[in-house]
Amino acid sequence: MTPEEWLAVRRQLVENRYRWSVDAAADFPAERRVAGTPLLAPALWIPLEPIPLSDIRLEFDPAAVFSGVTGREAFALEGLPLRADGTPYPSYADAITALTPPAVFEDRPTYRLLSADLAGPAPRLRLGRGSYFDSINTGEASAHEYAARRLGLRPGTPLRDAIGEPREPTRRPINLAVSTLTIRSDRSAGESTFYLHWRDPAKVAHAPGLYQVVPSGIFQPSAAGTLNERHDFDLWHNLVRELSEELLGTSEDRGQTTAALDYDSWPFATHLTQALAAGAARAHCVGMGVDPLTFATDLLTVLSVDAEVFDQLFSELVDTNTEGRLLTPQPFIAEAVEDFTRHKPTQAAGAALLKLAWTHELR
Repeated sequence: MTPEEWLAVRRQLVENRYRWSVDAAADFPAERRVAGTPLLAPALWIPLEPIPLSDIRLEFDPAAVFSGVTGREAFALEGLPLRADGTPYPSYADAITALTPPAVFEDRPTYRLLSADLAGPAPRLRLGRGSYFDSINTGEASAHEYAARRLGLRPGTPLRDAIGEPREPTRRPINLAVSTLTIRSDRSAGESTFYLHWRDPAKVAHAPGLYQVVPSGIFQPSAAGTLNERHDFDLWHNLVRELSEELLGTSEDRGQTTAALDYDSWPFATHLTQALAAGAARAHCVGMGVDPLTFATDLLTVLSVDAEVFDQLFSELVDTNTEGRLLTPQPFIAEAVEDFTRHKPTQAAGAALLKLAWTHELR
């Protein structure tokens, strides 16, 4: 495939991502879908009731070895464009970097999902070491392969076929995103609003052109190094960093390789954590799921903050950030949930999260 042909498929993938995600869900049994959305999940990933985020036990296994599909196999390279010397790019991420690099695209260390149980009496997540480009080379490449087949440019989908069950961590490297529905809860008025993000195709490689809850970011250390790897292995701290980055426009490069990030001396982090302890903020997990097109895997969380505290913490809310544009606050009512889950191009994880939060009455 020439670079021009590959880029044409990439453009079609961006333009049709929502519709093809809905179509791709039809390749899987309907009972796997979360809350009637395209998001896929096994029973072990969807709790009957919301779980306080602090109740999820995290287990870290840095020695865990991955031996599944990486996207660098010969059958995967067949779908990549050719370089000037006639050889294909060595990975999908390399092709993006060379031909259509978004503003935010860096191979940072991540926590790779090894196993999960969110429906049992002791919810837990077990993770090992990963890399951001791992999921680009398998999941985003699989979506591109799906697009090429839909456009009649490839007869099959060998990479998707090799991965098989996308919910199985032994089949492909799974980078876990923490996607959070952020709610401003005005209890005195009996009203709540929520925030959404439009992901700019010029800025991001994953889910461009779609609406998504905000914040949504990969579970990863604040910076490279084993010191940060251990120190930042915390869902709440990851959420705090993403809130600051996506709602307040602060830099993603907050951590350092030489020193661990001091959350206790960071005013935003301490104020939000104090609000959580006092019950003025509430953080819950309502499940986890896989996008049927890109295989992106999201932990679905809800953060509800009392209006007075929210207005103090987010008095300098931004309109745009490094990944896209924030929408005006949406009323958390049935009509708005229905609109963004059924009629507008919302990422599968965001749609499922809205549905579950509304069902569980997390206001």
